[in-house]
Amino acid sequence: MSHDYKAQKAETYDSFAAFAADAPAEATITYQFYPEDVDANWDGLQKALAAKGFRTARDDEDELLDAMIGPLKISADVIWKYEQLATEIALKFDFTPDGWGLLED
Repeated sequence: MSHDYKAQKAETYDSFAAFAADAPAEATITYQFYPEDVDANWDGLQKALAAKGFRTARDDEDELLDAMIGPLKISADVIWKYEQLATEIALKFDFTPDGWGLLED
């Protein structure tokens, strides 16, 4: 089954438009990914994301991986650029994207 990047991109742009007026000019973007398998390759995913400039963190129960990048100037285009990159990497390791958030520095 192929991933629907078009729908994911539309959702990202819609989400950003909903709060664009209140969005910070610069922030760290955090993308969240869930493993599709109990034997998911967390270390491989973290290494691959780090090679592209992301910092990563797991939750305590290994149910969620955060991939962070920035601080960056915030726009829908910037959010999507890095979301697409992180998603392409995550899918190779059987992780599913589950949204993003902004952290002001």
